[in-house]
Amino acid sequence: MKWIQGLCMAAAICASTHIFAGSQNGGEARFEANQIAQFAKQVERYAAAQGAHVFIIGRVGRALEDLPKGIEFTHVALAVYSELTTTDGEKKQGYAIHNLYQLSDDPGTSQLIVDYPADFFWSVHDLKAAIAIPNRALQQKLLNAIAQGVPEKVHNPRYSVVANPFNNQKQNCTEHTLNVINAALYNTTDMAQLKVNTRAYFKPQILNVSRFKLALGAFFNDGIDSSDHQGKVKTTTFRAIAQYLNDNQLLAHSTVLTPDGPVDLKYPL
Repeated sequence: MKWIQGLCMAAAICASTHIFAGSQNGGEARFEANQIAQFAKQVERYAAAQGAHVFIIGRVGRALEDLPKGIEFTHVALAVYSELTTTDGEKKQGYAIHNLYQLSDDPGTSQLIVDYPADFFWSVHDLKAAIAIPNRALQQKLLNAIAQGVPEKVHNPRYSVVANPFNNQKQNCTEHTLNVINAALYNTTDMAQLKVNTRAYFKPQILNVSRFKLALGAFFNDGIDSSDHQGKVKTTTFRAIAQYLNDNQLLAHSTVLTPDGPVDLKYPL
C-alpha cells in the first residue's frame, strides 16, 4: 500500500512540476478565437508603438497557483518584426515569434518553430503578455544574429523544463532565448564561451521545488530532469532575463500587457 501511495504522490508531483513548462505549441484554447486574435493584435500594436524590431515575449500557460513561487510566465521567445505571407498569399508586416517548443510526443526533446502572435497565445491560461524590449543596439545585434542562423546554432534539443543555464547539458525555451541574446552580444556561438559569460553576469531564478520532488517527477516524465544541476536548482525565466538586460543597461522598456493595458515592471524585480 505504501508503494502505491508513493507512486501516486510521484504522479502528483510530476503534474505540479511539469505544468510550469507551458512550452508546447498548439493545445486547446481557453478563450474565443476572436478574443485571442484581438489580444495578439494588441500586443503587436503595443510593441510597434514602442519601436520594437525585436523583443522578448512571454506567456502564461498555467494558473499562477499551480506554478512554483517566483515563476509567472511559462514560455518565452523572441518576437521579430518581419514581412509575413498570409494564407491567401498577401504580404504584410507583423511579428514572427521564434520559439523553442517541447515536443508533445517526446517531452525530453525540443524543436525550433516560427509562429505568429495568435498561435503563440492560442492555448494560454490568461490573456497576459510579458514584454521586454532591448535597446536599439542590442535589437540590431539580435536581428543580425537571427539572420545568420544563430538560434539554430545555439539550440540543444535535449529538453528539460528546469534546464541549468550555466551548462549546455539540457535546454528550455528561456535558456535558448538567453543563449541567442548572449550570442548576439558577444558575437560568438561557441557554447563553452557563452556559458562562461552567463556564469559571470546572469542571475538565474532559484526554484522552490526540492530535488527529491523533481527526481520523482522525472520518473514519470522525460521533460523533467535536474541531472544538470548541483545544489539548488536554478533556471532561466522571463523576469531573470529582463533583470539581466536592465542590470547591464540593455533594456529600453518592459511591461506586462493585459487586455486592460500595460503594467510597467519595477527594478530590481
